[in-house]
Amino acid sequence: MSSKLKSVCVMNGPNLNMLGKREPEVYGSLTLEDINKGLKKSAGPLALDVEFFQSNHEGEIVDKIHALFESNTQGIIINPGAFTHTSVALRDALLLLPCPIIEIHLSNIYKRESFRHKSLVADIARGQISGFGHFGYQMALSAMADMINES
Repeated sequence: MSSKLKSVCVMNGPNLNMLGKREPEVYGSLTLEDINKGLKKSAGPLALDVEFFQSNHEGEIVDKIHALFESNTQGIIINPGAFTHTSVALRDALLLLPCPIIEIHLSNIYKRESFRHKSLVADIARGQISGFGHFGYQMALSAMADMINES
């Protein structure tokens, strides 16, 4: 493995800034900041440089993906939140990216309301992690490190 850090963006969509407050029985008690701190700690041994981004606004997320397209980002871990099920714009922006994409959800979207069962991102992502709470982010980071190092 190269000693040079590989750049990964962990991107979160709407309402994820409210983790720890919003429906803790569904999403857990950790805040997004707690999750990010854990990922930052895990990133070093994986030779990853992790950038974090969260927005409640679809256009800001699309703009960030466009910026990542122009950068040297080598992987995206994205929890699109509700945009998972509704945003063709987010899907189209992600299609620009040449790097691996992992879709993540704290809850198991397939055990929830039927409108949450359809992901507009799943078929363009390398993989999807759903239902493991905050541990899913760690799983995604580890999987991303493996994917980047394989290429």
